[in-house]
Amino acid sequence: MRRWLIQLRKEQQLTQQEVAAGAHIDRAYYAQIENGTRNPSMTVASRIASYLHINPSLFFSEHLSEPFEAALTGSPITIAHCDLEHRYTWLFNNHPDFTMSKVIGKRVDEIFQHEATEELLNIKKKVVLENKPIRKVVSFPLSEGTIVYDTFCKPIHDSKGNIIGTASVSMEMIKPTM
Repeated sequence: MRRWLIQLRKEQQLTQQEVAAGAHIDRAYYAQIENGTRNPSMTVASRIASYLHINPSLFFSEHLSEPFEAALTGSPITIAHCDLEHRYTWLFNNHPDFTMSKVIGKRVDEIFQHEATEELLNIKKKVVLENKPIRKVVSFPLSEGTIVYDTFCKPIHDSKGNIIGTASVSMEMIKPTM
C-alpha cells in the first residue's frame, strides 16, 4: 500500500476520481496504484506526479526506501526535494507544522515569513547557483518553540548532468541541558 500517496491525496482534499481525472487515467486503475496492487508506468507516474506536484521517482523508490523509512520515521531528521524554483516536490518525516498539503508545490518563504525561511531559501539558491553542497545551521520558530537544524543541501542532477533541483537533510540539534 502506498500510504504516502493516500496521505498526500487526502491532505490535498482530493478524491481518487479527481486525481485519476487529472492524470487522465481510469479511477479503478488509480485505486490499484494507491493500494499497491499495480505499478504505474513512468508516463502514468509522471502524470499523477504532475497533478499532485510531486516527484515521479517516488513511485519507484518504495522498495529501496523501506529500510530507510523504518529507521527515519519519528526521528529528528527531515528530508526534502525541491525543483529549480525551490518549490517542494517531496518531503519526508516533516515537522507537524508542515503538512504535505501546506508544503508541496510551495517555496519555504510562501509557507511562512521569517528570517529563517529567507536563510533556507538563500541556501537553496546558492546550491543551484554554485552547483555544490552547503551545510549550515538554521534556527526555525515553530509551534513548540525555536528548533535549531543542522541542514545539508545539495544539487540534484538529471541523467545529463543538468541541475534539476535540490535535496536537503535537516537534523534537529539537541539543546544543551544546564
